[in-house]
Amino acid sequence: MTRYEQLQQELPANPKTWLITGVAGFIGSNLLETLLKLDQRVIGLDNFATGYQRNLDEVQGLVSETQWQRFTFIEGDIRNLEDCHAACANADYVLHQAALGSVPRSINDPITTNSVNIDGFLNMLVAARDAKVQSFTYAASSSTYGDHPGLPKVEDTIGKPLSPYAVTKYVNELYADVFARTYGFNTIGLRYFNVFGQRQDPDGAYAAVIPKWTAAMIKGEDVYINGDGETSRDFCFIENTVQANLLAATTEQPDAVNQVYNVALGDRTTLNELFHAIKQALAQNGAVYAAQLLYRDFRAGDVRHSQADISKAGNLLGYQPGFQITEGIEIAMPWYIANTNAG
Repeated sequence: MTRYEQLQQELPANPKTWLITGVAGFIGSNLLETLLKLDQRVIGLDNFATGYQRNLDEVQGLVSETQWQRFTFIEGDIRNLEDCHAACANADYVLHQAALGSVPRSINDPITTNSVNIDGFLNMLVAARDAKVQSFTYAASSSTYGDHPGLPKVEDTIGKPLSPYAVTKYVNELYADVFARTYGFNTIGLRYFNVFGQRQDPDGAYAAVIPKWTAAMIKGEDVYINGDGETSRDFCFIENTVQANLLAATTEQPDAVNQVYNVALGDRTTLNELFHAIKQALAQNGAVYAAQLLYRDFRAGDVRHSQADISKAGNLLGYQPGFQITEGIEIAMPWYIANTNAG
């Protein structure tokens, strides 16, 4: 039995109160669904800047009425310290997911990205410290590796940031380390690598590649690849990411805290390979894609290749990703088809 399977058996017998910031977002709503199904109490904080009420409504439809009654929602902003204090007041564990993602967004509007991702993060650290929560797990980012060319990416070797977004996520790690040294407040950072899955928004200028391409293909629209298609990423299905968060929050290993961990599959998939995997999953669901695959210029701030070494998370947290990329795409595809209006 894996550590995560053991944890899934233990949690319902010992309910705790979890705070999820960004609860109406993609990752936040999946964490909410899992925790409610494990009979936990959950406080959710969101300002709906990038999250959606429809994600919360969907989760409500997937859990029992009793489980849903264990959820308390606070509409608030992590840039407001009072909102952070209110959310943390009764929490045992904090899963801090709220942030403004996207490299291009940060290049277009670095000030707002900095305000949310750094000021908001510091507010959450202060509020959680003051509330004396048992653990504080936060969403870090693989963008922290910057221009370091080595593969696979190992946690203690990073390069220079390539975007304002990457700067903000690195500063999060620096603040977390300082809070451990200065206040004895323990944290764990999870460097996400290209998380994907159900409830990931396909719309907007900053949509991630998998939901954006999938929606376009369902609608019969052309798909665009930035570059030659040989750019590669370590795509991580949402269930693997949920596992890492729960393992990190509940770890009782002293050596495991005040660390950052890669959260990924530990493999690489090129954009060309990704396109064909999505096309195949569509076909398995009876959808035929007949439009074109088109290539255009590389995108500013993007790194060429990314792949994680996940041995540290495996050794210290017991993290074992349970889903390969093709499995994740196959699981998520019915959701995308049901939630995308065909052209």
